[in-house]
Order: sequence, then structure tokens, then C-alpha cells
Amino acid sequence: MSIVEEPRQTKIKKPKWLRVKLPTGESYRNVRKLVDEHKLHTICESGSCPNMGECWGEGTATFMILGNICTRSCGFCAVQTGRPEEVDLFEPGRVANSVKLMGVKHAVITSVDRDDLKDGGANIWAQTIRAIRKQSPGTTLETLLPDFAGKWENLKIVTDVAPEIVSHNIETVRRLTKEVRIQAKYDRSLEALFRIKKAGMRTKSGIMLGLGETHEEVLESMQDLRSVGTDIVTIGQYLQPTPKHLPVAEFVTPERFEEYKRKGIEMGFRYVESGPLVRSSYRAEKHIFDMEEAQKI
Repeated sequence: MSIVEEPRQTKIKKPKWLRVKLPTGESYRNVRKLVDEHKLHTICESGSCPNMGECWGEGTATFMILGNICTRSCGFCAVQTGRPEEVDLFEPGRVANSVKLMGVKHAVITSVDRDDLKDGGANIWAQTIRAIRKQSPGTTLETLLPDFAGKWENLKIVTDVAPEIVSHNIETVRRLTKEVRIQAKYDRSLEALFRIKKAGMRTKSGIMLGLGETHEEVLESMQDLRSVGTDIVTIGQYLQPTPKHLPVAEFVTPERFEEYKRKGIEMGFRYVESGPLVRSSYRAEKHIFDMEEAQKI
């Protein structure tokens, strides 16, 4: 009797251009120590970022506030999902103290989604920004915000304290949004960016590639971002964090990423960061610096 084997799901081999160095060096160890001592959450760790070694080695990190458990269950994200713990009212002070100890010139703050809270966590956001400014008045800030479930009065609480750059990631193209960002909405993200821009902020958004989108869909999403005044866009390769997450449909070549960068500049973005290992907070300090320099020209 012959045994017929079921076909196995083929996994695409990771190309050589996605190789990253292991975290090493004194600066990396110092940041590691600070994060552990002050019980801080970073998206570098929770999001399994491939650039953690490089960024921490340069003495920078992206802090994640409002805990490390998200109320949403996006198909791409490695952050734990479930019922979050109680809000830590001392977190803003701890984050601000760590930013000061690290001596960072440009701090990036993000958070999990807290749809369980009436304000979506907006007041902790505002308190964190104020605390950092009080302890490190020379530090510029980028905030990578959730969509606050479309409760725009909560978004306003954050924009009222005026971070230098306000980000909200659209993550993927319109067709794939329901599968990739389950509880999110494509047009709601565009509206969030529109409202942030209308409040006078420099705006930024990010897109992942390799989830099954077409070239035309990527260009369409870039145009959609420009239509709401987005200043900066980051474009990177999606990497499957665990077997339970969405599989990689394609590894996009560095040449294609360069093409998107050229197209983005032609569309009018002030800054485009596009490459296989790019993440939304990668080289974030360059985004504000380059824009300030451009304004002097």
C-alpha cells in the first residue's frame, strides 16, 4: 500500500540582503542595562526589530508605553495581544528619566493599542511627552501613534502637546488591510494622518512590503498618503515574526525599494526611507534633521 504525503507549505528562503549583525558593543550593553533596570518596554524587543543591534549600539531606542500587551491582534505584529494590565501612572516619569540618562537627542515613543481605555491612553501619552521635555528640554520627539479607534478628541490630546514629528503607520495597501490589520481601517488611518497634519504637525507613515501587494497598489498607497499631506514615508520588508503570523509572500529586492524611494520623492514626500530592513523608527533622527535643513534652503 502506497502512502501519499500531503504537500508541505514551502517557505521562501530569506535572501542575503536581509542578514543583520548580532547585537554587540558597550553602547548596546548600556542601553540593555537601562531598559532592564527601569522596566521599560521597547518596540525594538516586542516587535522583533532586525535593527535593534544597530540602533541600541548607537545609544538609541524606541520606547513603547502603556504596557506591552495590545488589545488588537494584527496578522503581522509580534507584540503580545490580550487583556492589558492596569495603566502605570509612574511610566511617564520612568521613560523621561531614561531618555535623560541615555542622553538621546531625538526620542521615539510608540505604544500598544489600548482600546480598553476611554481615552485610548492619550493622557499617558501627553504626560510622557511633557515629562521628557521637562527633564530633557533639548530632546526632539517623534510619536508613533495608534488611530485611537477614530475617537479624534483623544488624538487631539496628543497633538496639543505638539511633538516635532507625529507618525501613524498605514502598514499595507488598501486591499490587504482587513487581513493584515484586522481591527484597523485604511481610510481611518488616512483620516488620522489628515487630522494630525491639520493640527500643524510634521507627519510620517510606514508601509510594509512582501505581503502580497502589487507594485501598482504600493504606488496608490503612497499617493493616498501624499493626498493627506504626509511629509515622510518609510518602506520596508515584512518579516514573519512567528509561524502563527502571516507568511511572507515575497522578498522585495533592494532595487525595487530604490525605485519606490525615487517615486516617493517625485510625489512630493519631504523624506523617503526605503529599504529591506527599514522600519518606521529606523534612523528617525535623520528625518527631523534633514527636514530642518531642507527648510533652510
